[in-house]
Parts: sequence; C-alpha cells; structure tokens
Amino acid sequence: MSKSNFLSGFLLYCVMPLFAQQSHVNIDWDPQRNKEGLNPFGTRVISPEVHDDHTVTFRLMGPDVNSVTVSGTMFVGEEAGKRIPLVKAADGVWSVTVGPLVPDIYIYSLQVNGVNIVDPGNTITGNAAQPAFGFLWVHGDAPAFYDARNVPHGAVTQHFYHSSVTDGERSLLVYTPPGYDPVRKYPALYLMGGSGEVAESWVINGQANFIMDNLLAEGRVIPMIIVFPNNQIVHRSHPQHTELSFPLMEKEYKEVILPFVESRYSVIKERHARAMAGLSMGGRHTQYIGTRNPDLFGSLGIFSAAMPIDDTPALRDPDFNSKIDYLFLGAGAFETNPNARHQILHDQLEALNVKHEYLVGSRGAHDFTTWRFLLHHFLQNLWRVQ
Repeated sequence: MSKSNFLSGFLLYCVMPLFAQQSHVNIDWDPQRNKEGLNPFGTRVISPEVHDDHTVTFRLMGPDVNSVTVSGTMFVGEEAGKRIPLVKAADGVWSVTVGPLVPDIYIYSLQVNGVNIVDPGNTITGNAAQPAFGFLWVHGDAPAFYDARNVPHGAVTQHFYHSSVTDGERSLLVYTPPGYDPVRKYPALYLMGGSGEVAESWVINGQANFIMDNLLAEGRVIPMIIVFPNNQIVHRSHPQHTELSFPLMEKEYKEVILPFVESRYSVIKERHARAMAGLSMGGRHTQYIGTRNPDLFGSLGIFSAAMPIDDTPALRDPDFNSKIDYLFLGAGAFETNPNARHQILHDQLEALNVKHEYLVGSRGAHDFTTWRFLLHHFLQNLWRVQ
C-alpha cells in the first residue's frame, strides 16, 4: 500500500469525533445523550449531558477553582459571545443547565479562572488551525441530514505529497462515493476550509462525507469525488497574508493539487466537471482562483465570504455568464446585514447582471452550523440529477 493511501477508510472511523454517549462504540446521531449513567472514560463528571428536551448540562470538577463559565457557537445573534456562569456545589462540582437549544452540532469551551480550556469531561473534541475545542451534539428526534445513517458509505483517503510551492510535505483528503469504480469517470469538487481550518475540517467538523452519503442514498445528487485541500498556504498571522496567500494557493492548485488528484483518480478532466467551493477564507480563495481560471473550474461556491469585486475583475466581464455554469453565494442568517461582505457582493453581482444563486439561511452565524447547511444545498444544485 502506498504511503499516501494508508488512511483509506481508516480515517472515517478513527479521526472523526462522532461516537455514542462518549463511549466511542458507534457513530451515533445522539452521542451525548446520557443513556447509561456512566462517566466518560477517564473523567470525573458527565459533561456535556444533552437531555431529550434539548437542554444541556455542563459540569466541571474544580474544588479549588474560583470561577467557571461556558461559551460557544450555540449562542448567536444578540447572545453571540455570551458566557454563562456555572455554580459551585458543596462537593466541588460546578454545573449549569442551558437551553433548550436548537438541535445541531456546536463547538464550545469553558473559561476557568478566565482561561479558555477544553471541557475535561468531554472526550469528543476537535482542533484545526486554532486551539482545541469541545463538540456539543444537541440531538433532535431523528438523525439530521449531516448524521451517519445506515446507508452505503464512501471512503475518505488522506494523501501526503511534496509541494514545490511551499517546499514541504502537505496533505489533502479525498472522498470517493460508495462503489467507486476507477473505470468510470466522475466530476470533482475541491472544497476548502477557512482561516481556522485544515484539510480534515470539512470531514471532522463539517460532516461532508456523511452529508454526501445521505444525499446519494436519497438519489438527490450524482456520485462525485470531493477533494479537501489544505488552504493554509501562508501563516495566517503573517502581515502580508492576503497578498501572498491568494496567488500562492492558485499556484498550488495549478501546479500541484490538480495534477496530483487527476493522476490518481478517475475524474473528468474538463471545466464543466470541476467545481471549487470554500467557507470564509476558502470562499475568498474560491472567488479569486475560480474567476481567474474559468477554463479550469465551471462552478463556484462561496460560503460566508466575499472579496471586493475590484479584486476579481473577471466578474465585470460582460461575457462572464457564458464562462460559468453555477455560481453560488451563501451565508448564515446571523452573519448577514447590509454591510456584510457577501451581501455587498450579491448586490454588486445583481447590478452587473451576473447570474448567481444567493442563499441566506440556517440558524447559524460564521460557523459550521451555517456551512453544513450551505454545503447540503450547494451539492444538490451543483451537478443536478437528471
């Protein structure tokens, strides 16, 4: 087995923090429901505990701690940035029950004596190009569109490769649909994360592979390959990040990523069968690279992002509509206002008569609650089922 392929299938079960009530037995849709009354292995309290009424109890054993609060992406709109204090009991356990919350997957952290930490009672955690965080799974009454279901599953393969652009070793992930046949030719979507993400983020946090599995099982999309590149191409804190990152990521695609994928996978090598999409920074990368290379990418998805239109002058080309198959621009309800970058871009595209779809939806802000919702919609409109 080649070094680049050794994680095929394995990643689906070993990297993803998607398991039952912190027992890590099954990939359940209600992993933090307290079914057995047992502490997660190696912990002193059950936290978080998600109740069937959609309330959530957070706990921390901290007899010598002076203050504890909890914050996370479950607080949006007027509650964005909210920190809920936990109350200390005589046994030294701090706790609070919040909600009810809208069923979804959130990320959160505790603040102990003013310092952000990962909940030590939670064994379902994640990290990316940002500090680690805990996952909060507020289950509904049935599996959601992003949950693992009893349907045929695709494979997620991690590849390692040398980049001549960064002069170092890098990685990308590739989703192949159930029953992938190397004799058959597939369209390919290149899907990127944002400033705080890495190649794995769309799988670990975004549930992209399960979203695709479920849509395929429902007959709502055609089989496709999804490539998850690492679009961290320059240190995100670099003072010239924007000036350096965009042309370098374009070069990485043209000189490294596309040749690497298309020499190893049975993909259709023409623009109508290639799409690019991304969230936040990945959406801006998509706008920059995609509009500059309509000969390479026929469809573009920009999630919670936008560049000034003067930075992508191809959008002013009167013939741009003939060069694009599908242009999608979307964002969350709680990150949208008249001055939001994506709203301004939408207004400009309207004024230029550039054909595109614009969608503001989900009960999310600038987070994966929004991006899972947008991906689910985008996939169904990308290459339509005939």
